[in-house]
Amino acid sequence: MISVTAPLILPYRLPPLNRNPSFRIRSSSSLQERELSSELYASATFPPILAAKRVVLVRHGQSTWNEEGRIQGSSDFSVLTKKGEAQAETSRQMLIDDSFDVCFSSPLIRSKRTAEIIWGSREKEMITDSDLREIDLYSFQGLLKHEGKAKYGAAFRQWQVDAANFNIDGHYPVRELWARARSCWNNILAHESRSVLVVAHNAVNQALVATAIGLGTDYFRILLQSNCGVSVLDFTPQPEGGSPFICLNRLNQTPNSPIGSSGGRKTSRRLILVCYGATQSNIEASGATYGDLPLNMLGIIQSQKTAELLLDLKVDSIISSPKKACSETSLAISRVQEAADCLGADCVPRYVEMKQMEHLDVERILQQPNRDATEVSALQPGWLNGFEDRITSEVWHQSEKAWQSLLSELSDESEPEKILVVVGHPALHIALMGHCLNLTKEWMGSFHVDAGSISVVDFPDGPTSRGVIRCINYTAHLGRWSIPITRSIIDDDEF
Repeated sequence: MISVTAPLILPYRLPPLNRNPSFRIRSSSSLQERELSSELYASATFPPILAAKRVVLVRHGQSTWNEEGRIQGSSDFSVLTKKGEAQAETSRQMLIDDSFDVCFSSPLIRSKRTAEIIWGSREKEMITDSDLREIDLYSFQGLLKHEGKAKYGAAFRQWQVDAANFNIDGHYPVRELWARARSCWNNILAHESRSVLVVAHNAVNQALVATAIGLGTDYFRILLQSNCGVSVLDFTPQPEGGSPFICLNRLNQTPNSPIGSSGGRKTSRRLILVCYGATQSNIEASGATYGDLPLNMLGIIQSQKTAELLLDLKVDSIISSPKKACSETSLAISRVQEAADCLGADCVPRYVEMKQMEHLDVERILQQPNRDATEVSALQPGWLNGFEDRITSEVWHQSEKAWQSLLSELSDESEPEKILVVVGHPALHIALMGHCLNLTKEWMGSFHVDAGSISVVDFPDGPTSRGVIRCINYTAHLGRWSIPITRSIIDDDEF
């Protein structure tokens, strides 16, 4: 069962996120570059909402043109493969017990078929929205990738390395897509619904996620969307009206393991951010303090499940906060890694380096007196909004030191591949992903992670280049102990 915890309305002293510039714009010497920067990073506000709303985005299953390596764009000649149908069926099973008020779908066959499989026997409304179609790629559409490279040369290269400025047939496809995504949000938020399913495509789902939290076109291909990957966004009304607060609750929860090769570029450098699981006094403890406590039985199970998920990877180092729950989680992962030969994953025994890093310990900062906020569980979306600015600033600055140290660890060229597991507090991982995306501390309330979850950052161009977020808040590996994606909405108070 996949179920929804509603967004929590908390005191909020930061400016609305979707009005902020999304990326630190480097100084530009030319008027043309400054105009381009303005176009790339400008974002519109969204219409006000009267009640909390959760939107679940799903990319379609594998299509015949995915399998062939063709550039699909908004063409409508491919259909789901058998694998794609199976992926859609897995998504249907994940969402089978959930109550959605409405389904919005792209009109393209591969997406509409995925939506029909997931929607199943539900009798509620399905809406086809042409703005949810995949990115328009004009003359590129239908070409195999090597054909596009041979026929268009420089334009194809720009599509690969500078998609935000990519121009073909007199169009800027990524800029057009971002504008279309904002239009989609206006339609979705205006609909009288509390729980919404949206089934669409890779690029448009990226654009929907990015525009929701205020990120510009420069983030294309940075927030991964695998076939049938699920992303979740929470919209919370502001007490004074205006554009809602928005939190990315989950990114790209895939039908299969997120650490495999499902989408995205190959990489030899990877960070896996692991949140420790439940502790002995989670109920009594606030999100700021529970890392000081040992894991309870549920937390031990969660750590074992995470260790099993990582078994097929050769982890080089496990770096953790010195807190008890972090140390216990790290030890569980290490033991399974080092037993890989006995467990059938390897024929060669592994040695995993274990380290503790003081910069990963943010609990001591969060434990400071917080005059403006009540005690808030870290399991609630948006909980970091409840801390005053001086506390979030200190978390941000300490996490930046941790981020630089982790990049330094990844930069070791003595090994051809490097995988680091980082175990810490949810606030730490949110801040680390913010540094990866080159954001500012004002974005910390825009992301959420749960106990026992993992988030994965790839560096396909090396740790000195931008990271790609493969997934955020992945919990499917926890099985029956997982954090569900949505919950049947029966009672407004519960929502």
